Amino acid sequence: MAPSRFVTDLSLDAVARRLRFLGFDVVTQRAGRLEDLFETGRRDQRIVLTLSARHPRRFADVAAFRVPREDPAAAVRAIAVEHEASGPLFSRCPACNTALQHRLAVEAIGEVPARAARGAETLSYCPTCGKWYWEGSHTARLREWLATVLGDRTVSFDSGKPSARGGT
Repeated sequence: MAPSRFVTDLSLDAVARRLRFLGFDVVTQRAGRLEDLFETGRRDQRIVLTLSARHPRRFADVAAFRVPREDPAAAVRAIAVEHEASGPLFSRCPACNTALQHRLAVEAIGEVPARAARGAETLSYCPTCGKWYWEGSHTARLREWLATVLGDRTVSFDSGKPSARGGT
């Protein structure tokens, strides 16, 4: 199965960020109407994530996923179960969606806390927005949240990908 790619607007930015943590390619459009989202979905072959139950007739060929306003965690779970991510956990910039690069920690000295640079050989870097990412307490909290949301799926610490929980 080919990796799924998505587009949404700012109303679902929190969901988009969580999906990016899972390795999904999710573009967030900063402004526009629902029709603009569907136009982007058609042009870039992306699935539209929306709060709206409306699916414009002229975009019947564009796939859409309606995110329930009352339970965005359920949307993250459903997407993780039904779609293939573009990469492993924490492989995309949660802010801008760019694929992260692995860089030597020494390159980040002066830009990240000293303990982050000392505690790792490599860190993740976003070449688009210039942000650095590393394993820290925030990552542990995110892994817990993701494991809770995914229910019977668990976040594999080895591959970084969501995987089926096995055995007893």
